[in-house]
Amino acid sequence: MYLNNKNINLPEDPDTIVWKYLDLSKFLDLLLSKKLFMSRSDKFEDQYEGTFSEPTFEEIKKLSVNKPEFLNYYKTHREKVVISSWHINEYESFAMWQIFTQNSEGLAIQSTIRRLQNAVIAEKNHEQYIGEVNYIDYKKEYIPFDDMFFPFLFKRKSFQYEREVRIISDISSANIKINDGMKIDVDINQLIEKIYIHPKSENWYKNLVIELVSKLGFDFTIEKSDLESDILI
Repeated sequence: MYLNNKNINLPEDPDTIVWKYLDLSKFLDLLLSKKLFMSRSDKFEDQYEGTFSEPTFEEIKKLSVNKPEFLNYYKTHREKVVISSWHINEYESFAMWQIFTQNSEGLAIQSTIRRLQNAVIAEKNHEQYIGEVNYIDYKKEYIPFDDMFFPFLFKRKSFQYEREVRIISDISSANIKINDGMKIDVDINQLIEKIYIHPKSENWYKNLVIELVSKLGFDFTIEKSDLESDILI
């Protein structure tokens, strides 16, 4: 289950394909723990995560003149929001393999929007949403702030290639401190539709992944990426 918010956008087709690219150790941790790691929003490489565009920030500053705690709340709130990022694409992405996997020992989880929605187990202690990221010009465009989730669903246009859908959790009411992130309960069989092995991997690596997945009691379809298949002349 996940919470719905009519103001948060998602692709119209729930069977839209999404991907997560990760290394073997993170994949095995997911299977062993049956929990999905969520990164703290202020720990992302992009320092703009969870911040506002310039037009929005100017408006918030005006509102904060007599209420400095108002602005401080928005700054510290980033520490209480955790995110799991997924990539929308009908096909594999060569760029995503390059960015999110090292060497040739990486994997890609193929899922769908519907599967993400069914996989995420709703938490009683905090709000949880799934939404599509909007890419805007932070110098010109406005980010609404009537909903505390909106700053985390906008990124700069230079990140458009990510085509990102996010699972977002706000743990403010849970009164817990997190370092780099936290794990949330998920239904693994709903979350994962298919596994793709890194296109540059050796056969022994594919066989290793198949054996490990089988020993852990799962029977996902596992294929090697065909991005490096032989050229036919």
